[in-house]
Amino acid sequence: MALVRVWVLVLAFNTDLAQKTLEEVPVQLDFDAHKVEGRWFTIQLASSLRDLVLTTDPLRLSLHSIWTRSSGDVDFVLYEKGEGLCTGFNVTIHPTELQGQYQGSFDESRLHIHFVSTDYDTLILHVRVQDNEVVNLWALLARRILEDPMWLGKYLGLVEKFQLQKSLVFNIADQCPLDEATA
Repeated sequence: MALVRVWVLVLAFNTDLAQKTLEEVPVQLDFDAHKVEGRWFTIQLASSLRDLVLTTDPLRLSLHSIWTRSSGDVDFVLYEKGEGLCTGFNVTIHPTELQGQYQGSFDESRLHIHFVSTDYDTLILHVRVQDNEVVNLWALLARRILEDPMWLGKYLGLVEKFQLQKSLVFNIADQCPLDEATA
């Protein structure tokens, strides 16, 4: 599960270089969680933690899909691949009183998630993980692997504004069979 936590940090450099408060992170005010349900691909990742962007990092974790529950909770279905094994798992977050903002916990860390901007085919997501340190992750997600220049430009502007390091992207979920944990 250590790799799982790392992805959450990634699907979440130092806090000195990243934004200081959650209030600085934009959020889509008219966000509708039900419209983001379904299959997603990770197009770009950036992190405030340098160790997560090293090319030698053996982590192979990817987002498969996003689902909502009748309670308003949102589930991220993720896959981890390591040493020939492929494991699926869910991370559940709960709505806050602020639209487009969710929180939860994972592996003793607190998660704050902002759905920054979406046209429901493309999504910019911010994940903030707090335990002993604060790690911020920005992700550009899309329904298809193709990069949309408009959304990529918007995303790269945020990466530059918050002084993040780009990370490698692995979409391995299609290489992993669905299991009971994610079905």
